[in-house]
Amino acid sequence: MCGIVGYIGSREATPVLLDGLKRLEYRGYDSAGIATVSDGINIIKAVGRIAALEKKLLDNSLFGTVGIAHTRWATHGEPSEVNAHPHTDSEGNIAIAHNGIIENYRSLKQLLQKEGHTFRSATDTEVIAHLIERYYEGRDFEIAVQKALAQLEGTYGLVAICTKEPKKLVVARNGSPIVIGVAQGEFFVASDAAALLPYTRNVVYLEDGEMAVVTKDGYRTMTLDNKDVKKEVEKITWDLEMIEKGGFPHFMLKEIYEQPQSIRNLLGGKIKKNETDVRMRCLQNGFPEHVSRIDAIKILACGTSWHAGLVGAFLMEKLLKVPVTCEQASEFRYRQPVMVPNSLAVSVSQSGETADTKGAAQLAKKLGAYSMGIVNVVGSTIARMVDGGVYLHAGPEIGVASTKAFSSQVVAFSLLNLGLSHFMDQRQPLADGTKRIPDKDALKIVHELLSLPEKIERVLQTVYHKDTGDGIVQQIAREYKNTNNFLYLGRGYNYPIALEGALKLKEISYIHAEGYSAAEMKHGPIALIDRNMPVVIIAPHDSEEPESYKKIASNAEEVRARGGRIIAVVNEGDDEISKMAEWVIEVPNTLAHLVPVLATVPLQLLAYEIAVLRGHDPDKPRNLAKSVTVE
Repeated sequence: MCGIVGYIGSREATPVLLDGLKRLEYRGYDSAGIATVSDGINIIKAVGRIAALEKKLLDNSLFGTVGIAHTRWATHGEPSEVNAHPHTDSEGNIAIAHNGIIENYRSLKQLLQKEGHTFRSATDTEVIAHLIERYYEGRDFEIAVQKALAQLEGTYGLVAICTKEPKKLVVARNGSPIVIGVAQGEFFVASDAAALLPYTRNVVYLEDGEMAVVTKDGYRTMTLDNKDVKKEVEKITWDLEMIEKGGFPHFMLKEIYEQPQSIRNLLGGKIKKNETDVRMRCLQNGFPEHVSRIDAIKILACGTSWHAGLVGAFLMEKLLKVPVTCEQASEFRYRQPVMVPNSLAVSVSQSGETADTKGAAQLAKKLGAYSMGIVNVVGSTIARMVDGGVYLHAGPEIGVASTKAFSSQVVAFSLLNLGLSHFMDQRQPLADGTKRIPDKDALKIVHELLSLPEKIERVLQTVYHKDTGDGIVQQIAREYKNTNNFLYLGRGYNYPIALEGALKLKEISYIHAEGYSAAEMKHGPIALIDRNMPVVIIAPHDSEEPESYKKIASNAEEVRARGGRIIAVVNEGDDEISKMAEWVIEVPNTLAHLVPVLATVPLQLLAYEIAVLRGHDPDKPRNLAKSVTVE
């Protein structure tokens, strides 16, 4: 969750560290701190956002060409200066910044206290600094770190400094990402490559169970038991401009508007007009021979990615004709799941570092599943863990509430579905000899995918007017900005969109919102409906299942009969449900499984606009951070 930055080189460390923290603030903003080495370890911390730390630095300069920094999302101990990182040992000779959770910190703390160590904070992290102190014998800092880490149970990404070896950073990883930036005569450490872009594009990713010793002259990578590991330097392919706001007031709004381009990036080179082939490396290289068939698919994800996975599950089960379930990774990994033979596990995560999704993916592989991933961040843990998969190429997503990654994930499932249908037709043909997706249907999917970016642009132009503020979404937001509750209803592919719309609203506006299958309305939620309840009904026509539209039209009638205030998301030209609604948001026609991409855009904008009107920062919602890298 939190953000780590480290620097060693010839320039003053503090400006570099502060700049890195600003780029990582979306990962945590309860408190922050910087430590440098210069005549001892000097530390400045502040509660709140990076601006508070920057203000303190104006009056209290930190000098030195070696330093570490951290922006925190609290797990152990309330946000306070004493609980902010970096943390030190008893003597103040060792300082560390740490992401993750140390599960056995209480027993370690008791042991250390009995030995005379004095603790200042309520965090689990401080234990690590004291353990390093316990093992340090004045010579090999990295050996002391290795011995300390061997005592830990849990996850960590960390960087440590020591006054007795002041020209060295020691870095380690187990379950929480760490990347080293490589430049001429200087090196950088971060939990996210976004912090490194102003300085270098050349990076080294540490794997779990690895560490590095970094000086201004070079670095050595090794396992935690001190065996050398050769690491390849990789190049970051995205630009610095991609993590700037580009004239938008917030990253979230910028990323909503980037969705047409992010989908073009994903589709680029993978499909072509009038062709049914899908050109994806994970499919072109072919499945291993031992994967002779796919008899079941499990999709593993959390939060917004789980909603995208639900859309994918509905689609894949319908067209691939095998059982498909979408599992909440946090539940899957802590029960005793059954994986049938010839299972495919698809792990979905924007960051590729979501702790529960990583754990679920590892469990699925252990149970014998062939694994694939749908991730956005190149080089992330899940991307390296799986047997194959799809990179979204959506560019960095800074806003905590996911937008462009979600729409790209839905499109990725459509692509993957096309590709898997070819594979399955070859290795496990249907009994009647027909194709799972006939060529005419495949061509229709390809056409609609290629048309999707333009249709998203039409939605943006129609429903939200950035310059005048009089778009339909802005009008609705002004009407309901002081509402305490929202209800979202959808059926079929649009049920996950009801969940996603409600999640976006509560994430950033702090309004209580619930998403339901419209079919479940009479099983409880209908009791909530009165004249004060806005009900968002996602009700586009479904040419593949016309009965679904009739059913949700009946649900709309039931809401109207009880005085509920209907906000309808419908297709252009709708002449039935729109007549029952107080507010109508129109989206273009497309295939049923791609409607979620178009219908989600106005719901993202509605959540954004209400949050701004209520005075909240949509990029930094309270209690949330971008990547959930701890359980």
